[in-house]
Amino acid sequence: MRSMGLDVGSKTVGVAVSDALGWTAQGIETIKIDEENEVFGIERIRELVKQYEVNQFVVGFPKNMNNTVGPRGEASQKYAKMLEDEFGFPVTLWDERLTTMAAERLLIEADVRRKDRKKVIDKMAAVMILQGFLDRNSN
Repeated sequence: MRSMGLDVGSKTVGVAVSDALGWTAQGIETIKIDEENEVFGIERIRELVKQYEVNQFVVGFPKNMNNTVGPRGEASQKYAKMLEDEFGFPVTLWDERLTTMAAERLLIEADVRRKDRKKVIDKMAAVMILQGFLDRNSN
């Protein structure tokens, strides 16, 4: 069972997939979207689902630090519902508080230039979201 992790923003969606055994997450790409104009990258996700034989999604769920759900969290919930309706696969919302900050810190420690970090930060966040999910489910 292969999973796809998604870090959903208003302009991009970071994508990661698990290996066939569900042990590790690998970053795949960042898809450009336009939330305002309702362009959500579903066609590209469909291609990746087919290519990697994905059968479940893990969508980052950015809750506030006090555990409430703000506008970005609501947007992630809507995106998760859209995926569920479109593909019929299980969709798990995964608490992603501080994931993007952790990904940024990791890239800084790896001495990646700011310009280059912007290109991969969402993909790296998707890896961290999916890996957290995989680690929890392996126990």
